Amino acid sequence: MTTTAYRAPWIIAFQDGEHRLLRDGVVVVSGSSVVHVGPTLPEEVDRVVDLPETLVTPGFISTHAHLHSSPVDKSVQEDIGNRQFWLTGLIEILPLEIAGLDAQAKRLCVDYSLPEVVRGGATTVMEIGDTSEYVAEAAERAGVRCYVGETYRSGRWHTPDGRRVEYDWDEAAGERAFSRAVELVERLDQGPDGLVRGFLAPAQVDTCSERLLRETALAADELDVPVSIHAAQGVWEFNEMTRRHGLTPIEWLHSIDFLSRRVIIGHGIFTTGHSWVNFAGDDLRLLAETDAAVAYSCWCFARRGFVMESFSRYLDAGVRMCLGTDTAPQSMIEGMRWTAVTGKIASRRSDVSTARDVFDAATVKAADSLGRPDLGRIERGAKADLLFWDTATPRMSPLRDPLRTLVYYGTEGDLRDVMVDGAWVMRDRVIDWADETELSRGVQDAARRMWQVAPQVDWAGRTLDEMCPPLLADFA
Repeated sequence: MTTTAYRAPWIIAFQDGEHRLLRDGVVVVSGSSVVHVGPTLPEEVDRVVDLPETLVTPGFISTHAHLHSSPVDKSVQEDIGNRQFWLTGLIEILPLEIAGLDAQAKRLCVDYSLPEVVRGGATTVMEIGDTSEYVAEAAERAGVRCYVGETYRSGRWHTPDGRRVEYDWDEAAGERAFSRAVELVERLDQGPDGLVRGFLAPAQVDTCSERLLRETALAADELDVPVSIHAAQGVWEFNEMTRRHGLTPIEWLHSIDFLSRRVIIGHGIFTTGHSWVNFAGDDLRLLAETDAAVAYSCWCFARRGFVMESFSRYLDAGVRMCLGTDTAPQSMIEGMRWTAVTGKIASRRSDVSTARDVFDAATVKAADSLGRPDLGRIERGAKADLLFWDTATPRMSPLRDPLRTLVYYGTEGDLRDVMVDGAWVMRDRVIDWADETELSRGVQDAARRMWQVAPQVDWAGRTLDEMCPPLLADFA
């Protein structure tokens, strides 16, 4: 195998259990792995590549994504909110997306999403959805590291009148879907060199029975895979779980022995202490004690007016915090920035939710949640999942503290090259394995078809323009 040394003025390397700044250093890659990182060039390398005006960082890990549907979130979720559902768009908008996206449209969204997450800095992504077989194939073709989970549930929520949330239960269907999800994990390569792996993805805490979640925990242990579940993502869900059990969503998961080091809580915003639920308890202690992680997708919620209270409070409690891309735009660099800024606002402090906190959440904390000490860091033996940032740009210069500059000012346009498993998936800002213009046109057509389904899905038979009115009147 060819051994290549990349020499750069700025490298965020890993040493003694933490990220550190290596100035004028070198990263050596052989095959799919980093074989050397340090200030000096080793004696035996096949090739040396000098990268002036470059910052090298580990690739980011999105621990919560919906590649098959997120692109069509645009312009249907913003600036609106039903107060009956505490302003969430899930109850009324999500059924439209589910009904309006056929199998072809979902595959198109996957093909569109993979280059988008790469441009946003993600080299590993956890896909939660129902197009898992295709996601696995597409990620393998693209060379993107991907964890794939087929969702399953015991019931589904819906609103019959726009005033309340009801649930339709089918335990047998949930068991069948669970069996298919387990079979998918077993079919995927779980070996040390597999680019695509499986995990278990029970859909939402309020749509899964105790039996289904206990079976999930047992299967995850047997298969040695992570588990992701949406929980504490909405006020309506929080209230529903306290009505059913007298316990918060996190307390209930703890009571049925579900929480563990394998579990990643999708969102985890509405926990005890949050002002919107004002419920006594200590959810964060339970998460920390069980070593469960939280995947926070800040932008998804901030655009609707609510945030975690607060990111730093979770860190102080000892909760392992990760980040997700979730909705459009599927950008980890944007996710880090929004998490840092809104965390400061929620805490009313400038010295918390730091660039280092969110960078750790996007890298080593996420890797630890996946049980992958070979991801999210640049050190000997780690996978060669690397990002190469151009520092000679208006957003990245002047450069004094690379980490602060990247998190608060860097953009997708500053990311020049992306390497996954030692192979290039983007060079000089060009992705040659996807026609992004044609994919954008295809997603536009798929979205139009979805928009037209609204009257057949909405509880009141409204068009999408009635559900989410355009902000500007047509020019006459």
